[in-house]
Amino acid sequence: MSDTFPILGDISAEKFLAEYWQKKPLLIRHALPDFESPISPDELAGLSLEEEIESRLVIEEGKEGPWQALHGPFNDEIFSQLPEKKWTLLIQGANLWLPEVKSLLDHFTFIPPWRLDDVMVSYAPEGGSVGPHYDYYDVFLIQGMGQRRWQVGPVCDQDSPQLDGTTLRILRDFDATEDWVLNPGDMLYLPPQVSHSGVALNDCMTYSIGFRAPSATDMLDDLTTELLSQGNSIYYNDPALTPDMATENIDPAFIHQVKSLLSKVLDDEALLADWFARYMTAPKYPGLVDESEEIRRAEVNGLQYENGEPKA
Repeated sequence: MSDTFPILGDISAEKFLAEYWQKKPLLIRHALPDFESPISPDELAGLSLEEEIESRLVIEEGKEGPWQALHGPFNDEIFSQLPEKKWTLLIQGANLWLPEVKSLLDHFTFIPPWRLDDVMVSYAPEGGSVGPHYDYYDVFLIQGMGQRRWQVGPVCDQDSPQLDGTTLRILRDFDATEDWVLNPGDMLYLPPQVSHSGVALNDCMTYSIGFRAPSATDMLDDLTTELLSQGNSIYYNDPALTPDMATENIDPAFIHQVKSLLSKVLDDEALLADWFARYMTAPKYPGLVDESEEIRRAEVNGLQYENGEPKA
């Protein structure tokens, strides 16, 4: 019998994971019927005043140019100077500070918990947006208050043209293929690299449940650090040499030798399992674990890990 999760509507978890997860968008009307935002815009703004909380403001028509991005902590004065329309406040990791936001995660137990990144909460007045863009991670967008118009377009990558003159990665060309207005309780799932644009039609709050998507370079960098800390070293040796290889040209045999050397490390599944469990359970804000009571857990090969460390 298929597992059912009301937040997925009439789609089973198996069908969602097989046909939609990391493949194509899905709009679910009334995913959370009668949903009311657990926090108010004023409470969200209050969080942005706290130094330990990651916050941003995106102003489409900023004083320093289009699509100005500001980073918190903020103060009351900056909110008094904001324009009437076309700006967005974003709070990262709201699930770490607000139990009522953390409880939203109870609806997503069909995905491994260690895959979770955080719950971001945003508020925007009419016209507020962060511009058309794409992300490298999966995200569920739950409408919490008001209405937001979501447009979805094609898959993009690092070669997709972006606007100049802003630190935000806003797509220069965006052609929508889908167009929906979300009401409170509606939810939109977006897989990685699908371009999208969300614009508030009125005072609007959105809850974004995002999942970790580290790059290969980030993972290799962390794995290297872990290997160094363990004193785990395998040294390079030459392939079988011949006199005609003594040139400035690097013979393909040397490249094959390097590949074999690195493969010895990557073929050690026990080592990779230990490192990956540490990596994926490492807290997002290590210095704030005690304050936020953040706990990330996973189990691999019968060992339990918590916040980046194996448990005794």
